[in-house]
Amino acid sequence: MPRHLQREIDKLKKKVLALGALVEERVRMAVRAIEERDGGLAAKVIDGDVEVDQAEVDLEEDCLKVLALHQPVAIDLRYIVAILKMNSDLERIGDLAVNIAERAQFLSTQVRITYPFDLQGLVEKSQWMLRSSLDAMVNLDSGLARESRRADNEVDDINRNMYDLVKKAIQKNPEDLEMLIPLLSVSRYLEQIADHATNIAEDIIYMNEGIIARHKGESLENKPGPRGR
Repeated sequence: MPRHLQREIDKLKKKVLALGALVEERVRMAVRAIEERDGGLAAKVIDGDVEVDQAEVDLEEDCLKVLALHQPVAIDLRYIVAILKMNSDLERIGDLAVNIAERAQFLSTQVRITYPFDLQGLVEKSQWMLRSSLDAMVNLDSGLARESRRADNEVDDINRNMYDLVKKAIQKNPEDLEMLIPLLSVSRYLEQIADHATNIAEDIIYMNEGIIARHKGESLENKPGPRGR
């Protein structure tokens, strides 16, 4: 690979990793705002969304410039395409962090109620998936990407169970409806964050191995490990 192309690709990697770190921090802040009913912290997440959006636009423009100027092929082309896709997923995760923060702002003005479900379990699992997918991105680790991908079924199961628990809680205490519905929305947003983390994990597998992992289940699990760059 020409050295100037390698330099450009290294810059893209640094930018996508920086965006990943930024988005992960925003999710942590939004979740903490929910847990602590901290409206001020939630406002910081909402106000900071402009920074995430701008970083996403800048990275997309840089990727398109590299494609146009250098016309990369094979693994280099695959790498840039994967970064473009991850860039989109990271921006969407940033949007979901804002959605969670907006619910946190509302809940900060309400009387606390006892959760009828294990929100913390969903928080921990979805954050683990995001962190693992980002770590897999840093290290080009297909094995870790596969672990993150497999965990998505657990998150889906937790989220589905929450709907039943919230329905029962509303039937038992209808006066809590106004607080329970936002919490149910938070559950859905966390499940969507896990979905985007899964997309990133699949992009890592594609980047390393050229395997399109979408729509593939266990048949993907015995494929070769990462080749790296």
